[in-house]
Amino acid sequence: MTKEKPKIEEHSVFRHFALDERILRAVAHLGYERPTPIQEQAIPLALAGQDVMGAAQTGTGKTAAFGLPLLHRVLSEKFDKPAALVLSPTRELAVQIEESLKKYAKHTRLKVLAIYGGVGYGPQVDGLKKGADIIVATPGRLLDHVSRGTLHLESLRMLVLDEADRMLDMGFLPDVRRIIARIPKERQTMLFSATFPDEVTKLSKEILNNPKLVQIGHKSSAARGLTHTAYPVPAHLKPDLLTEILFEINSPAVLIFTRTKHRADRIQKMLTKHKFEVTSLHSDRTQKQRMAALDGFKQGKYRVMVATDIAARGIDVTGITHVINYDLPATSEDYVHRTGRTARAERLGDALTLVAPDEEVLLREIERHLGQAMTRAALNHFDYTVAAPEKATGLQKTSGTVGPQAKTFTSSHRRPKIPRKMGR
Repeated sequence: MTKEKPKIEEHSVFRHFALDERILRAVAHLGYERPTPIQEQAIPLALAGQDVMGAAQTGTGKTAAFGLPLLHRVLSEKFDKPAALVLSPTRELAVQIEESLKKYAKHTRLKVLAIYGGVGYGPQVDGLKKGADIIVATPGRLLDHVSRGTLHLESLRMLVLDEADRMLDMGFLPDVRRIIARIPKERQTMLFSATFPDEVTKLSKEILNNPKLVQIGHKSSAARGLTHTAYPVPAHLKPDLLTEILFEINSPAVLIFTRTKHRADRIQKMLTKHKFEVTSLHSDRTQKQRMAALDGFKQGKYRVMVATDIAARGIDVTGITHVINYDLPATSEDYVHRTGRTARAERLGDALTLVAPDEEVLLREIERHLGQAMTRAALNHFDYTVAAPEKATGLQKTSGTVGPQAKTFTSSHRRPKIPRKMGR
């Protein structure tokens, strides 16, 4: 008895894009109910071969917005290999994009290969020898392969720069220029970025040919379904308050951000002592450790991940209900990228920020950027009057912004108590 292939309904919401039937079948299997706004606008333009400059909130479905047209064009136009290149600022995002493209290409024979640093060259060289239709790469490792002669870019006909602002923030602009110089000028280019600082705008003018702008919402605006709450607290009480909040919210997936990798490790150790299932993600961890942490968090092995801003872009973990800023980020835009890990794809989410007195200046900047004041909250049972120890530990020290450090805090806003079910 042969297994019957699932049929794609004629009223499939993606059918009006005229995508290859095999791609439509994969999209249906993934349970995509309807195109997101950026997909609705970008996919027709990309299918027509036009250059696209996309500005959208994080978590709006950008990977499918460029990925589905890439796959369709490679299937229908029979390019030489490799036909398309997607540049990513981080290894984690490169792996995620590769996984998504492979799911979309499930019913085809197209090959997608991720190339990134932190791992050996052998498997990547083997994949290149076998022939890859689409390559997803970080700039540095891509250039390494080019210089070694294991990869040639002359056949490329499509180029995507994903998270372009982050790529430039990380100092990849010279590498990006070197890569573009090796790619044929007769190509389709798509650039996606959550924000458009001057450097990104300048680069877009250099590499895009009469691009069509796709903008969803305001540039660098927070996700719609996100609730923002600030918890004012003396710096020395942040560890205790964080622990109590985690007990209160009873969430299956919480992402905590710190400014430094050392603080991320300390928080992980502290929460482990309190019996939370917790892991961490930062640049001192090996690629194998980083992937294990991400996979464990995605699969529910860990209910809490503590991360530096390396995880603030592009990482899409289904079900993150809360993002907690243990330290305030350096910029308002970084706040948007951090908190964009929740309330993705039109879901709801909570962004909680622990604010020491010397961080109030940064908080006000973030509020101006958001165009709204955050709710100030406090836990009913938590004692905010405990004096600071004579010698603070690494977790009890201020996160290093401006202003004097107060020792007490009182709040007029009281948050309803939630039953404790997590961790203990």
